[in-house]
Amino acid sequence: MFLAALLIFVGIPAFTVIKLARLRAARSQSPSADVTARLEAVERGVQDLQEELADTQERVDFAERLLSKAREERRIGS
Repeated sequence: MFLAALLIFVGIPAFTVIKLARLRAARSQSPSADVTARLEAVERGVQDLQEELADTQERVDFAERLLSKAREERRIGS
């Protein structure tokens, strides 16, 4: 459930960045400094969220391995 929520929070900004990039590419004139700054801020935010998601996935994988190992040890010890 937690990972699904993180995927939603990463997916929505990523979709927004892609949409803004397409709009930017379609425009013949260069965007204003404000728009460029905001787009760069969104891109940084998406990158930060992707890094956080990767870190969270590593932690979940580690926790799953520990739980699996503990279950296996209890089963062998029984």
